Amino acid sequence: MTPGDQTPADAPEDAREAPAEAPVDAARGAATGSPTDSPTDSLTDVAGLRVGHARVPGDRALSGTTVVLTPPGGAVAAVDVRGGGPGTRETDALDPRNLVQRVDAVVLTGGSAYGLDSASGVMAWLEEQGRGFQVGPDPAQVVPVVPAACIFDLGRGGDWRARPDAATGRAAVEAAARTESGAPVAQGNVGAGTGAVAGGLKGGVGSASITLASGVTVGALAVVNAVGSTVDPQTGVLYGEYGDGRPEYPDAAVHAEAQRRLAAARGRHARPPLNTTIAVVATDAELTRAQAQKLAGTAHDGLARAVRPVHLLHDGDTVFTLATGTCRLPDPGVLNEVLAAGADALCRAVVRAVRAAESVEGPGGTFPAHRDLY
Repeated sequence: MTPGDQTPADAPEDAREAPAEAPVDAARGAATGSPTDSPTDSLTDVAGLRVGHARVPGDRALSGTTVVLTPPGGAVAAVDVRGGGPGTRETDALDPRNLVQRVDAVVLTGGSAYGLDSASGVMAWLEEQGRGFQVGPDPAQVVPVVPAACIFDLGRGGDWRARPDAATGRAAVEAAARTESGAPVAQGNVGAGTGAVAGGLKGGVGSASITLASGVTVGALAVVNAVGSTVDPQTGVLYGEYGDGRPEYPDAAVHAEAQRRLAAARGRHARPPLNTTIAVVATDAELTRAQAQKLAGTAHDGLARAVRPVHLLHDGDTVFTLATGTCRLPDPGVLNEVLAAGADALCRAVVRAVRAAESVEGPGGTFPAHRDLY
């Protein structure tokens, strides 16, 4: 079984960075900018955001939680849910018609609906910091609003009851708080991606970012755990790489053997297709809540490029948006570039998650990684 989660400071290099051979994906033109302009090519290139991971302890546990922590004062937030079987918390609070304007953290977690309990640990930590929606005259009288979404990974380590709880959420938010601003995001089998699987292939956490010509930064973090596949069965190319215009086509013999091994792994541990891909797309642009919700919606286009089929009844595909508002849009037309970049960044984040994932074999199943098959 794969090693436990590690904080960004002690994570192995291959968990922090996409493999060197991974092709750079998606939209590099003058209109949308380039990922090479972004220091870490991850969500934390949006200044002030921090990411922390925690794993459920135990030899037969394969699940965890990831927390995106905003700067003090929070960020404008929105959500777009398109899967038919979502597991979420506090998403109604993000409706632009409702009261709460900003949130301090977003939780992505394993454990299906049980794992949403991890958000209560994040909520408790935020209250201790005096962060949240103030409801009384005392500054300490706050109610943190912590939106969350979960993936289905129950039993993948062999223990059905090994799932994130409030302690896991607290560990993840504390890990986020310990990181330096702009620290690279650990990727692969970490946090909420610990037990993620996509079409029988090991999934995980992936992240990417784009800096626009206007100076606006857009980043994405995805937990890839889909009913559909990220790999074209005809060619072996990751769907998300086609947009780059120069995908690497595997040797036919390598592809045939990879498909055989993947089919065998699926057959040994057949389970109902209960999955979900969840993500956070963030920007430093100053957005209204309605604009942030539009960004969450268009970001799903990137998910549809990278996973096929997507948004099924057994998926709970959910995309959150965070807008820190430190960069004013120079003109209204730049908003369209932000929307396009959100889809591009999320597509690339899915590719990086699959490429960073490591194979897992244990009592809960055999989940081969792309890097081992190809």
